[in-house]
Amino acid sequence: MNENETRLYSDLEVNELIDEVSQAALEAIEQAAGEAAKAAVIASLEREAAALREAARQQADAARWRIEAELKQKVITETKKEGTKNAVITGLICFLGGLAVGIGGTLAIRGN
Repeated sequence: MNENETRLYSDLEVNELIDEVSQAALEAIEQAAGEAAKAAVIASLEREAAALREAARQQADAARWRIEAELKQKVITETKKEGTKNAVITGLICFLGGLAVGIGGTLAIRGN
């Protein structure tokens, strides 16, 4: 056969070629679908990981605020105790001072 001659293909050969091309196309479609499914799963996992990171950050913030609130409550409690102690001491000093002034005044008035 030379270049100018045309080869004719039988129906069987044409059908086999169509079958091979169809099979290759189906395999390519299946592979593309598999890749698309993998991409969707990866995207979903990335979103879930981001959500978990955000939840962990919020938990850390909440724990920090709780600890800070507990420390402030402890300071308030200690300040109240100190304030009560100071008030008792001040009251006692005032009572004793008043008692001394009262006794001293009474003695001074009787002594005259």
